[in-house]
Amino acid sequence: MKAGATGYLLKDTLASELDLAIKAVLNGQTFLTAAVSKQVVETYMQRLKPETSATEVLTPRQREILQLIAEGKALKEIARLLHLRVKTIEPHRTMLMDRLDIHDNAGLVKYALRTGMISPES
Repeated sequence: MKAGATGYLLKDTLASELDLAIKAVLNGQTFLTAAVSKQVVETYMQRLKPETSATEVLTPRQREILQLIAEGKALKEIARLLHLRVKTIEPHRTMLMDRLDIHDNAGLVKYALRTGMISPES
């Protein structure tokens, strides 16, 4: 669809559905076969669900580290603030990235902003 397609059919589509698709597209409409349409709607509905809160999936220590990362603190500084070693902070950061399926610090900051852990003014 991003490439400009206005219709999508599976290769086992019946001739009657192909006829409907052609007429729809010729009339400026979009046509998706039922199976594809269902998947599109499910994906859309999934995106509408509220994002899982960090409090639901992270340990208190991971939330604390996430907040400090989102505030722009370096791992060395976080370790100093929490009276821990950097080698203790790194696994916490790795686990919270795994749990949130985020792969870099910028993504962690975006997540913290979206979920209200920090404000844009932080």
